[in-house]
Amino acid sequence: MADLLLKNSLLVATMDATRSEIASGWVAITDGFISGVGKPGSEPQAQAVLDATDCLITPGLINTHHHLYQNLTRAYRPALEGGLFSWLTTLYPLWRNLNEESSYLSAWIGLLELAQSGCTTSSDHLYIHPQGGGDVLAAEIAAAKDLGFRFHPTRGSMSLSEKDGGLPPDSVVENPDRILEESERAVLRYHDPTPGSMLQIALAPCSPFSVTSQVMEDTAHLAERLDVRLHTHLAETLDEADYCRQTHNMTPVELFQSVGWGGNRTWIAHCVHPSAKEIQQLGSWGTGVAHCPSSNMILASGLAPVRELRQAGVPVGLGCDGSASADSGSLWTEARMAYLQGRLRDGMAAGHANTASHANTMGGDDIAGQAAPKLTSAQPKLTSTQPTLTSARDVLEMATLGGASCLGRLGELGEISVGAVGDVVAWKLDGAAFAGALSDPVEAWLRCGPLQAHHTVIAGRPLVRAKEPQVNGLEEKLRQHRAAALRMQAES
Repeated sequence: MADLLLKNSLLVATMDATRSEIASGWVAITDGFISGVGKPGSEPQAQAVLDATDCLITPGLINTHHHLYQNLTRAYRPALEGGLFSWLTTLYPLWRNLNEESSYLSAWIGLLELAQSGCTTSSDHLYIHPQGGGDVLAAEIAAAKDLGFRFHPTRGSMSLSEKDGGLPPDSVVENPDRILEESERAVLRYHDPTPGSMLQIALAPCSPFSVTSQVMEDTAHLAERLDVRLHTHLAETLDEADYCRQTHNMTPVELFQSVGWGGNRTWIAHCVHPSAKEIQQLGSWGTGVAHCPSSNMILASGLAPVRELRQAGVPVGLGCDGSASADSGSLWTEARMAYLQGRLRDGMAAGHANTASHANTMGGDDIAGQAAPKLTSAQPKLTSTQPTLTSARDVLEMATLGGASCLGRLGELGEISVGAVGDVVAWKLDGAAFAGALSDPVEAWLRCGPLQAHHTVIAGRPLVRAKEPQVNGLEEKLRQHRAAALRMQAES
């Protein structure tokens, strides 16, 4: 008997190896893993059932880049003018007030917001560690555990303050020895590499303009020794490119390579301004990219070359980025924004090229099984069906399998198949917003809306059920979060 069964769907878009889609399909979850998926009439018995009438069922979406603490300074008016560098220098004086309490509250609210948008796994790039603020990484990890959210926080760092030619104040930077010590401590204390893990740690110096090259190089060696992943911002803005040329006589990607980060252990955020040669290098290394379309536009960073990256074999996932730059923690919104940007850049050339390639997968065979297989450290390579982002299926692939590849968990996350983790989302396609959208539930999912997840299930447990968060004390948490945000903004 399964623990949980989702049934009566419009369609199950599995995102499995053949991208099979099952009309009116069902999904069963046992012991936190998917134990079966199939056509109507073959459902197993289950201890609990979620009705998915009028719903598209997909794998849980994966957020590959975020700064959860930034929801304490959303839409902060003094920071809205100018690009990334002026935005950062305006907000650093506020963020130096981050402490354990506000880190916990921002993570709890931010992860719940993500779950309501259909996200079941999220990374977080926490590079602010204020002096006297306590263990802010431990606080956000506690929030994820309390919610039951699958979490990939990163132990970020900054070592270059204003006096060293960097942007942040002294109060939020650390010396290199402390960065390395705390990075290793975080991995040894929290990182769980086992199949179905709910918590994995990566190491994440903030950017080429906020840490020294030595910190980048030493962190790469540490990550290799501890066998964890690496993450950083890279090639985000033209200001960053100018800084790297003036300081290192290199482009950001050249600097990245020089400190030993060019490899498949790494995924980077934004990657808006790589050269054509550098795109090919990233593909040859297997380095992943977190595409953050809303933030890239709000901060006027540019349009990332997503099609070219995917054509070069670069694993590309989606990221919300900070809730003070995108100002929203909705991964569905990022998926739709990526779709619109892709249509704008590539739609005229590609049209609906891959619509037909998916049409023959409707109503696939039943797939059933028992125990989840053990995963090895060797991850399969993501093979995209299309490099463009001109259809909803292209974007769904990026939001699921692309994210899983960035996080080093392809074959485990991002698909509905026996043995994959039990992270699934049901999206209700009804009401005025979907009236007349009858021909293709996947296209309707992204083209219509706005849309919130109907059910969000993580490791077989509903965190959102019939659009209602399955948590206690939400109103009190919101009150506490508001008070923390007011304090942070008042104390700057």
